[in-house]
Amino acid sequence: MAAIVRIDDESIGIEDFLRALKLTGQFEGLIEQLVRDRLTVHAAKKHGIAVSPEEIQERADQFRRVQGLHRATEMNNYLDALGVSLDEFETFITDGLYQEKMMELVCNDKAVDEYFKLHSPRFDSIEVSHIVVDSDGKAKELISFLSEDPDSFAEMAEEHSLADTREHGGMIGKVLRGSLKSDVEAKVFNAAAGDLLGPFPSPDKMFYEIFMVNAKYPAALDEDTSAEVRRLLREEWLLARAQEHVIEAR
Repeated sequence: MAAIVRIDDESIGIEDFLRALKLTGQFEGLIEQLVRDRLTVHAAKKHGIAVSPEEIQERADQFRRVQGLHRATEMNNYLDALGVSLDEFETFITDGLYQEKMMELVCNDKAVDEYFKLHSPRFDSIEVSHIVVDSDGKAKELISFLSEDPDSFAEMAEEHSLADTREHGGMIGKVLRGSLKSDVEAKVFNAAAGDLLGPFPSPDKMFYEIFMVNAKYPAALDEDTSAEVRRLLREEWLLARAQEHVIEAR
C-alpha cells in the first residue's frame, strides 16, 4: 500500500485515506464534485468550445503567482512534491477553463433573464421575524399579547424565544420561497405585511413557532436573484447531463 504520509514508523496509505473520507461523509461530496467537473468538460468539448494555448499559459501563470512560485524551478519542485507531472498540471488548468467557459454559456445573461421571466413567482421574497417557544400554551399567550401590541414583537423575542435570532429581536431577514418548511411557507407568503401567524408546531411538538411578516418584496432580477438563477440553471443543466451518461461509484 503506497504511503501518502508517515508518522514515525506508521504509514497512512491511499486506502486509509479513502476509508476516512467515506466514514466522515466527505467521500460522496468529493466524488460528486469530480463527476460534475468531468461532465462539464465532456459537454464543453462536445459543444465545440475551444481553449487556446495562450489561455492555458495565462491561467498557469496566474496559478503560479497565487502560490508564490516565481521561478520555473520553484514550480517544478512544487509539482514534484505533489507527485503531479507537468502534463497532469496542464490538463488540470485546461479542464478548469473548459468548465468556466461552459458555465458562462449555460448561465449567460439571456438565459438568466428567460429563466427569471418563466419562474418569477418563485423569486418573491419576504422579510420575517419569528419566536420559538417550548409549549403551545406559551405560544398562544404570546400571540394574544402580540395581537394587541405587535410593535413589541422584537422585545418579546428577546425575552422569550429559544432561537438564536432572539439576539436580533427574532429577525430572520429576507427569504425566498423554498427557505421555510412547506406548510409554513404557503401561509407566510400568502400573508400581508404586519400579519402574525402561528403557532406552528415542530414534528415532535417540542417547539412552537410564531411568525411576523415584516415586509413583502415582489420578484426582481437584482444581484442576489441573478446569483440564485445562475445556481439553478447550473444545477438543472448538470442534472440533465448526468442523465446522458452511465455513472457508477466504485
